[in-house]
Amino acid sequence: MPLHLDLNRFGFARAFMTLCALLALSAPADAQSPSTTSAVTRTVLAQTKLHVHGKVSLFMGAVGVVVPTGQTSNLSSLADGILYQMSGSTEIAVDGAIKNLAAREALFVPAGKRVALKAGNDIPSTLMHFLLGRAADLDRSGATAPATVIKIYRSPGAIPNIKAGVYDLNLTTATFSPHTPLNPPHHRSGAALYYVLFGTGAYAVGGETARKGVGSVVYETYGLVHQWGNPGDEPLRFVVFNINLEGVPAVVGGAAAKAR
Repeated sequence: MPLHLDLNRFGFARAFMTLCALLALSAPADAQSPSTTSAVTRTVLAQTKLHVHGKVSLFMGAVGVVVPTGQTSNLSSLADGILYQMSGSTEIAVDGAIKNLAAREALFVPAGKRVALKAGNDIPSTLMHFLLGRAADLDRSGATAPATVIKIYRSPGAIPNIKAGVYDLNLTTATFSPHTPLNPPHHRSGAALYYVLFGTGAYAVGGETARKGVGSVVYETYGLVHQWGNPGDEPLRFVVFNINLEGVPAVVGGAAAKAR
């Protein structure tokens, strides 16, 4: 059976956020150096095409998975998702095909596949599993012992404006150089889930600006006009789990048309 832990009882979410903060602070110097050619750099880590047949209610979520050093856990996922390696390394077997993930690498895992996660022999494997699917499928996805599963986030409602068609699903890292002003107001054509890895960003919605530091989770759904910037002295880096209709830009300037 999948192992899901009650955060209110065990407090593992806070521990996971603290771990992520420590990992960010220990990032190598070259990873912390801002780009000299652009205030914002983006790198696609994993991507795929999803076929949506008819009207369906899709939710976004994320969980943390920690596999002890050298141990193996089976991953049961009824939702499509992308695994992101936070620290350590993992040998991932998907229906028998082997893929090795090092820190800051990612892998798309389709729903319903048989997956085994084996942590490296140096330190525990710490991953984030970003998920897209029906609410019940997100709730029933997880990893078996000896892994620890930490529930991070699930969208409160279904992603609006999803209809039949082909969609792009990807995981991207974005890095904002220090003292980058707020970008122009924009919205997502689909939806995106952010997780801040390093630094502290400025996030503006409806005329109010909030600080988003390491471990912050931000969910951007269709129609939410927002801005990102980095007023700090260190780079800001976050990972973005995004879905958008094929052929439609993921990010659109200004306000959105009313969702249909």
